[in-house]
Amino acid sequence: GIFAYLNYNVSRERRYVLEVLLNGLRRLEYRGYDSSGIAVDADLPAPPAPGSAPPPYAGAPPLVYRQEGKIENLVRSVYAEVDEKDVNLDAAFNVHAGIAHTRWATHGVPAPRNSHPQSSGAGDEFLVVHNGIITNYEVLKETLTRHGFTFESDTDTEVIPKLAKFVFDKAHDGEGDVTFSQVVNEVMRQLEGAYALIFKSPHYPNELIACKRGSTLILGVNELSGQKSGKSFNDVKALTANGKPKELFFSSDLCAIVEHTKNYLAIEDNEIVHIKDGSVSILKFDHDKEKPASVQRALSVLEMEVEQIKKGNYDHFMQKEIHEQPHSLTTTMRGRLKDGAVLLGGLKEHLKTIRRSRRVVFIGCGTSYNAALAARTFVEELTGIPVTMEVASDLLDRQGPIYREDTAVFVSQSGETADTLLALDYALENGALCVGITNTVGSTLSRRTHCGIHINAGCEIGVASTKVSFCAFSSCSSFQFFGILFPNSL
Repeated sequence: GIFAYLNYNVSRERRYVLEVLLNGLRRLEYRGYDSSGIAVDADLPAPPAPGSAPPPYAGAPPLVYRQEGKIENLVRSVYAEVDEKDVNLDAAFNVHAGIAHTRWATHGVPAPRNSHPQSSGAGDEFLVVHNGIITNYEVLKETLTRHGFTFESDTDTEVIPKLAKFVFDKAHDGEGDVTFSQVVNEVMRQLEGAYALIFKSPHYPNELIACKRGSTLILGVNELSGQKSGKSFNDVKALTANGKPKELFFSSDLCAIVEHTKNYLAIEDNEIVHIKDGSVSILKFDHDKEKPASVQRALSVLEMEVEQIKKGNYDHFMQKEIHEQPHSLTTTMRGRLKDGAVLLGGLKEHLKTIRRSRRVVFIGCGTSYNAALAARTFVEELTGIPVTMEVASDLLDRQGPIYREDTAVFVSQSGETADTLLALDYALENGALCVGITNTVGSTLSRRTHCGIHINAGCEIGVASTKVSFCAFSSCSSFQFFGILFPNSL
């Protein structure tokens, strides 16, 4: 899980910043993790004495805290170290950028040295939090080692901040100046794999950069001036370059930002989002071009309430979500039943194509696959159209046949399941009509399919799917196909 917080033109104490970051991590706990970490700014150092060497960077040195185990272990570690080093928690910042992360070990055992943020080395000139896997990290590690870098962790992530420092140093050796976004652009050029990254550096104080390829990353914008944000996002100058007080967030999950703002942007693959001086600019990385192009994006409004991510009077989230199933099914059906018929606006423009399909292919992973499998019998019996089932990863491994005359239905609660999205790319390449069934508005699946249905079951925190699985089954069977082929069958 990734979380970052930047306040601009509004005073926030270090204590407040720490609590926002730590609470953001608590909202991500349900995703599973074995270690965590955060980074905030220390106080600016005193000016150097005459004749002494200047500091290596213009900004304040970072304070990095990492710990294995539960987030509460990190909390205790942070405040113990704060007391030990006499860090002033009441120090206020008009602008401040902090980053945080929960890690599930893939490369290296759970340990503070393997936790994020990962560092470029002494002085923490570049810090990175990372979701995903860098597939060519061994080659990069070998190259950086030859250039004098020493690695302290067993992670694939550590090559990223060290690569950033290598790019930065190389630019300065040529007596040139390099922007933060230029550094990140060159880093992305070298990376292979799936990732979501956030960069922080004292060379670029009070700036944050996020980029992604294959992993989910969200930007949240909270205007504190009392005025609502405009409709256009970039026009970034109109929304964020106005000097007004604001809070900006990065997160790998909408659940972590809902208590702060309803205005969000789902970052697309190969986009670089740069926050500087309270302004947000978005660039599109292209491996074949030296300079990324500026792009315009629109903010979305999150239809979720804080109460949905709280347990209330229940002992745990799974118990709560089991009891929410009747309400969730009602919500799924709301607005879709009229005069005994089923109306699905998301499929309206593609009804003729779906009716002419030679077969329907349900594609998903895990619980989503099982929900579609339960609906298969109903769909096939009532429509007379052959229905086949595919586990997304298996379809990709064997390059199973997908035809232009097929309707491929992709089912995913989050809309971000990696194998399902790769299978979607495969189906699009083969010319099939692609339908998405997801519980997450604005997800990658909902944006990249030709049409689809939002389940509208509400936020699901429990790992074992309950209400979303039930409502997904309903969407796969009753709504999608009864409504299309037999409008009055309900």
